[in-house]
Amino acid sequence: MPGRPPLTARRLRLAIELRKMRERAGMTATEAARMLSTSQGQLSNVESGRFGVSPDRVRALARIYSCPDQAFIEALVGMATDKTFGWWESYREVLPSGLLDLAELEHHATAVRTAYTSHMPGLLQTADHAREIFRHVIPAPTQPEVEHRVSHRIKRQGVLYGPYPTPYSTVVHEAALHMGVGGRSVARTQLQHLLEMSEQEHITLHVLPFDVGAFPGSGQSINYLHGPVPQLDTAQLDQFHGPVLLDAEAHLQKYRRLLDVVEATALSPEKSRDLIHSLAQSL
Repeated sequence: MPGRPPLTARRLRLAIELRKMRERAGMTATEAARMLSTSQGQLSNVESGRFGVSPDRVRALARIYSCPDQAFIEALVGMATDKTFGWWESYREVLPSGLLDLAELEHHATAVRTAYTSHMPGLLQTADHAREIFRHVIPAPTQPEVEHRVSHRIKRQGVLYGPYPTPYSTVVHEAALHMGVGGRSVARTQLQHLLEMSEQEHITLHVLPFDVGAFPGSGQSINYLHGPVPQLDTAQLDQFHGPVLLDAEAHLQKYRRLLDVVEATALSPEKSRDLIHSLAQSL
């Protein structure tokens, strides 16, 4: 018998949203299961993500719960319909699941916004820059582990290419531009790559200069991934122990506002490119 598919961030999010929908309707799992002509155990397995759910079942649940938001319902139906076995699944045995979840969320995002203080955005890193970063992971990785992480990071960047690239906006603190990761040659190539990518129509890059002083979210790296509807957005924070995913509305509002403020504080895209060009020339 084939094994159960892995519980990915996207599959778990669908399950959580179905549970929230039931709770907003003021209905117990027992009541909902009875109206759906199924068992409470079956519904509990759906709401925990252990069992998959069909598009028809999502619509049936939405009717039972009297959900009025048709756009939200169709977004959930889309999540249930999509059975994509993404490229990231080939890394499941060799990389932490949090990295796979991030790749999956980026793949399905309608837009991505990020802010970084001391690192280059992962989606804009060169392979040599990424390789140098991963060599300093604790505990120290083997060379094959480093190369797995580098290839995974480069494949993630596929969302920025092709006929329908994902709109991407990022704020990078000037500190990250001065880090000199990998030495002068690697650092210069990385800055030149930032310049080239920032000229793409779907990419907006802001630099937060040293002279702004304190700013909201300092010291925190943020990835904000837009879903098909705002309720399905996800905020991802980089922590030393791995990525943390947030989807509560209060958290989403907080990080949308934080990114708005940081972007407004940063240099314009034109002045940001001028600064990056000047630093690249100095290396």
